[in-house]
Amino acid sequence: MVTRDTAWGDGTPCWVDLGVADIAKAGAFYGALFGWEVHQGPPEVGGYALCLKDGRLVAGIGPKMGPAEEPSTWVTYLAASNADETAGKIKAAGGQVLVEPMDVMDQGRMAMAADPGGAVFGLWQARQHTGVQLANEPGSLTWNENLSRDLDGNKAFYHAVFGYEYGDIGDFRYATLKAGGNEVGGIGELDSSLPADVRAQWSVYFAVGDTDAAVATVSGLGGATVRPAWDSPYGRIAVVADDHGAVFSLISAPAETGSPG
Repeated sequence: MVTRDTAWGDGTPCWVDLGVADIAKAGAFYGALFGWEVHQGPPEVGGYALCLKDGRLVAGIGPKMGPAEEPSTWVTYLAASNADETAGKIKAAGGQVLVEPMDVMDQGRMAMAADPGGAVFGLWQARQHTGVQLANEPGSLTWNENLSRDLDGNKAFYHAVFGYEYGDIGDFRYATLKAGGNEVGGIGELDSSLPADVRAQWSVYFAVGDTDAAVATVSGLGGATVRPAWDSPYGRIAVVADDHGAVFSLISAPAETGSPG
């Protein structure tokens, strides 16, 4: 288990949020699945909800942005001590800044970007809101990974922007992300067997005590199984979708699986 009440180091996945058409409905789904307390905000913040586990911040749920036909998705935010400077690095390295850095009241400064592979992610410069306060515990964030069809190109991009170093894993087209000497996530290549319409993405993993039981709960709540549970060296994993169609992964977390770190 990791608890933290101060800003995360640059390049660390520090926050995740979900954009949906019905915040209250999504809150009920995740409250039942993970035991989250969901506190929906006032109209002036679009009803953006903060989700807590054991009294600590673990995620957000907000209104879906963009065209109505766009799918609901989980977004990973990477910590940036200077969002404006990091946005400049993103542009210089061949990425796109989709939403220029902007203040979110006194909570922090954010931006939205896309890497050269097309995966969308956020930047978060912490102020009052420092990011997730609990990780690597059932019902909380435990891993984030970037997947694209150009692993080498994306590795070069993220090294240029965040200074990541990489720890390759055997013969797989996959590596761990290291920031400030800490392992903070993963980066890999989308399998060529996947359909061409599978987008580059930042994937979100939540820890659970029992992956199979959690998959059954997802189904009972109106979600779906995208990839049935399988065993990995890091725990038992399944890919599921919530009742809005947003995809995320579940993993029965062995001790110290790694992730915001």
